[in-house]
Amino acid sequence: MKFRHLDLNLLKVFDALMAERNLTRTAERLAMTQPAVSHALKRLRESLGEELFVRQAFGMKPTTHAEALWPEVRTILARLEALFDPGTYQPTEQEHTFRIAMADATAALILPPLVAQLEEIQALANVHVLPLTTRDPRDMLEHGDADFALGYFPGVTAALQMQGMQGSSPRIRQHRLYESSYVCVMRKDHPLAGVDLTLDRFCAAQHLLVSFSGRAHGFVDEALTALQRKRRVMLTVNQFFTAGRVVSNSDLLTVLPSTFIEATGYRSRLIEKPLPMPLHTVEVDMLWHLRSEGRGPESWMRERLIEAARRAKGESAATIAG
Repeated sequence: MKFRHLDLNLLKVFDALMAERNLTRTAERLAMTQPAVSHALKRLRESLGEELFVRQAFGMKPTTHAEALWPEVRTILARLEALFDPGTYQPTEQEHTFRIAMADATAALILPPLVAQLEEIQALANVHVLPLTTRDPRDMLEHGDADFALGYFPGVTAALQMQGMQGSSPRIRQHRLYESSYVCVMRKDHPLAGVDLTLDRFCAAQHLLVSFSGRAHGFVDEALTALQRKRRVMLTVNQFFTAGRVVSNSDLLTVLPSTFIEATGYRSRLIEKPLPMPLHTVEVDMLWHLRSEGRGPESWMRERLIEAARRAKGESAATIAG
């Protein structure tokens, strides 16, 4: 391929198609016709000398080479945008789609105050919430599958701190949104509701575990192992809403961050008790990729998410006090 013959506009089509994985949606996103997108894809394929996408029944599947190219292409486009269009993002005039990966409980806390902000100024912002199925979303951010990831990422935090101590500049950036404490949650008329929750009683009970990976072993089990104790996890689920509903209608106990109880939708039917063993604080962070640092839309949305977390934390504290 001769770089001087490459039309850089083709990279914008490539970036949009990688994000949408669909010719029709890509055409709508770029305000182009579908034949124009197909023609641009053909020109890019001819320039590179190889296929970048494979047609499937429900869209376009990127090749391995396309997946490898995309993070670098997105970085280049972001830098060019910041260089040639440094003007301030106008959310009431420019439509933009933001992709945010987070679990259901985080979304239940963050989205109401976030939507309130968007409605207050009538922003033309579209928010796509993506399922978060891992404690390490760095690959999602590296490959451009998400613009932001919100959640509890202890391994990522440790890795970023280590990179900073070694003097390197991490490609993934982090901002602490809020902190919470783990508590034991049960239904109001549970047999243990009126007694002290001792370690023996805790371990003798049946438990529900919220696990993104599906593994029936979590932070609580690690803490119990350190005490040479264990519990029986009868049920493992991957949603906090599901956990709230099951626990409110059974004798199962679960352990949740206190700020997440409201998000289950069952606070009126649940009570929380201090855990009978020490457990670390839950630190909810926002992660994003370095390439979006100078981009107006992403910078604007970061501020909106920080404000949404501030409002959510205030509302949660007010609910608990009430």
